Amino acid sequence: MDSARALIARGWGVSLVSRCLRVSRAQLHVILRRTDDWKDGRRSRHSDDTDVLLRIHHVIGELPTYGYRRVWALLRRQAELDGMPAINAKRVYRIMRQNALLLERKKPLYRHRKRAHTGKVAVKESNQRWCSDGFEFRCDNGEKLRVTFALDCCDREALHWAVTTGGFDSETVQDVMLGAVERRFGNELPASPVEWLTDNGSCYRANETRQFARMLGLEPKNTAVRSPESNGIAESFVKTIKRDYISIMPKPDGLTAAKNLAEAFEHYNEWHPHSALGYRSPREYLRQQASNGLSDNRCLEICKRKLTAVCSHQTRIGNLDAHLI
Repeated sequence: MDSARALIARGWGVSLVSRCLRVSRAQLHVILRRTDDWKDGRRSRHSDDTDVLLRIHHVIGELPTYGYRRVWALLRRQAELDGMPAINAKRVYRIMRQNALLLERKKPLYRHRKRAHTGKVAVKESNQRWCSDGFEFRCDNGEKLRVTFALDCCDREALHWAVTTGGFDSETVQDVMLGAVERRFGNELPASPVEWLTDNGSCYRANETRQFARMLGLEPKNTAVRSPESNGIAESFVKTIKRDYISIMPKPDGLTAAKNLAEAFEHYNEWHPHSALGYRSPREYLRQQASNGLSDNRCLEICKRKLTAVCSHQTRIGNLDAHLI
């Protein structure tokens, strides 16, 4: 703009200058009409960040692994609950940068892979695809715990999980399956099969696991061999739960670690902001979707399930008990 103003001051036409320099003619007219004492109000604006800084310190004091976007998401939620104006994410970034509160950016390690991953694990609606995986961690006393979990590939809610000191076996996976179905459908079964996406672990490929999954209305699907990206949502959850919870929670022994892990899963579902959900937590996203209205297919499915619940409830439960026996 400075070059354009200099040319116009020498007598060149505004239209010619804007066309040659490819700048807005309307903006040039605005600039030319400014008085000599004009100042940019954006640069002279001073805001008091003391209150925001205190709230940021409160968030990162409890959640030290949170970066500025997740800190902003929690501040936004608190502002919505208090009926206050939302805080801009750029303002949160500026305050955290000025006070050296930003996380250190880690450069990802480059790993060349021949397989092209062009598919998409996430889905647009809940209860279309669930994913499952497991992880392990060691307590301070050397005791090792192994966790199996199930997630919804749309809303990212941790549907059910199980922790044990043993290995990853078929019985644990079946418990997680049953808990996930009860979480979403209560005492009923899914009206249409829900895809059950896992890796190729023996506990998932066992015949007992696959048969039990189909009894519950789940359709087992396995990823390609040596392709963790095909179950990327579950892999990302493992990284999140280890980084944001297990790394900072007290775990002197297995019993204490299991209790704190239960609180971690509850906090993840209720409070943890997720970028794919507009930096809402899984349950916050579900409540928002419910308030905005469900899709026609989901409404039809829910209505049909409610209408047939009375006549089919006892029959389905009886059939399930017979299979389990």
